[in-house]
Amino acid sequence: MGEIIQFIAIPIDLTNDGLVAGEPFKCASPASAIDRAKGMWKVFGHSGAVACVRTGYPETNTTVLRTFGNVPDDLQV
Repeated sequence: MGEIIQFIAIPIDLTNDGLVAGEPFKCASPASAIDRAKGMWKVFGHSGAVACVRTGYPETNTTVLRTFGNVPDDLQV
């Protein structure tokens, strides 16, 4: 069985508790994750967004592909 790979775009919103990650959106490719994250930030008005790739199951490794706008330094994706 091959390794599981997920491309994810995550919006970041500003709340009373600070910057908080929203609901992740699964994408078909790294490019679509980056485009979706950029759209979340520019078009939908979130404070920021992150495009990342998750590999493995049940243990996962996450690599951030690109960030847009305001993203916390200690973001747990």
